[in-house]
Amino acid sequence: MKRTVVGISPVLAVLTLASLIAGQAQNATALGQADASSGAPPLSNPLKVALLKWYKANQATQFPVGNAPIAVAFDGANIWVANQAGNTVTKLRANDGENLGIFTTRGNQPTALAFDGANIWVANQGHDNVVKLRPSDGAIVGNFSVSDQPASLAFDGEDMWVGYNGTATLTKLRAVDGKNLGSFPVNGPSSGLAFDGTYIWATNANDTVTRLKRDGTGAGVFNVGAQPIGIAFDGANVWVANSNTGNVTKLRASDGANLGTFQVSGSPYGIAFDGVHIWVSLDPLVEELRVSDGAIVGTFYANGGASGIAFDGANIWVANFAFNTVSKL
Repeated sequence: MKRTVVGISPVLAVLTLASLIAGQAQNATALGQADASSGAPPLSNPLKVALLKWYKANQATQFPVGNAPIAVAFDGANIWVANQAGNTVTKLRANDGENLGIFTTRGNQPTALAFDGANIWVANQGHDNVVKLRPSDGAIVGNFSVSDQPASLAFDGEDMWVGYNGTATLTKLRAVDGKNLGSFPVNGPSSGLAFDGTYIWATNANDTVTRLKRDGTGAGVFNVGAQPIGIAFDGANVWVANSNTGNVTKLRASDGANLGTFQVSGSPYGIAFDGVHIWVSLDPLVEELRVSDGAIVGTFYANGGASGIAFDGANIWVANFAFNTVSKL
């Protein structure tokens, strides 16, 4: 039998995956609502059945990384960790956590990471630059000057967006070559960014989130809790981690309507969606929330200083800032 191999561009693959996740998320939301109304135990992520993790259990595994890990990103095969005090990033193989290398970021205080379907991007908060790394060997293939204290990154399928701790703007960089395509005002410094397939969302230090169109046009400012940091999209809604009020806010992505604020067991920092549930990092815990009503369906111990969080298709990864490790749940 003759086999035909058809190539696909990395960006198209990322957008296709995003579309599939959004569809799965809508199905998961419906299942979660039925689950809540029936009183049955919350549904687990079916992707974990092959890992024998269908049941609820605290099975965190720790892997050493660099000094003060703060952000985590997945590139489709490996986990990348930004080591803020070490000025490096660590690459771990996702299936077993093997350390595949530690690489310089050519800047101080790497604070945020993002994958564009081809390369890993790192925001160096202390050096006002963003670098692009080749995933295969960690080589720097781009170094771009930006504004004051870059602290967050998000990819929209074509361009990389940068948010700042020191200024109330976002910068859009063309992913293929890092060309600066403009800076756009938001409602305050932004520690978190997310893309929902249509809009860029930015958490603002003044207890709001700003929604922008991909051309940088403002599309709304919405109130959330105090000092929002992490932000994630579940396929229909945007979730915001409000660090100073110990809760998360759920906003409808289509119009920004507030669909609820839900208490968690500490000060939330990072937030991620696994296709079924929302996960929130709270030092030293990680909590799993049902998307339909924000109910806590699992609480797990990570380690000291739980901060950045990411999903690799099967497991949740959490950066443990105080212990120089990451946890795999």
